[in-house]
Amino acid sequence: AQRIVEFLDAAPEVAWVNHPGLASHPDHARAARLMPRGCGSMVSFGIRGGRAAGKRFIEALGVFSHLANVGDAKSLVIHPASTTHQQMDAASLAAAGVGEEMIRVSVGLEDPADLVDDLSPEHSDNKNCRERWHFESQEE
Repeated sequence: AQRIVEFLDAAPEVAWVNHPGLASHPDHARAARLMPRGCGSMVSFGIRGGRAAGKRFIEALGVFSHLANVGDAKSLVIHPASTTHQQMDAASLAAAGVGEEMIRVSVGLEDPADLVDDLSPEHSDNKNCRERWHFESQEE
């Protein structure tokens, strides 16, 4: 998961990453002390471009499975604003702590290089992957 977190944290298309493995996370020191072998496989991040960009991003993935459950042996991803919380408007999502830009990832047992490749337009042969990062940003 740490490799995925670091990739996302460096991607200009990503507005924020929430994972205690990042030095910028408010609980990083505690997490490093309590979980010296790694901080877990759950990651959430915000993609620039809001709800439409999040949906497009999820639909273009090939290795990650688009499922709502977490903690599986395979890597899972979901964009709550276009799936589990699709009936909510932006204000209701914000009140629930779920931004339109939020994507939730559960990193599984696949090779981390394959997962980064699935996420990365620069390294992918997948046309959908390359195109998913190219959108008009609705936020700066």
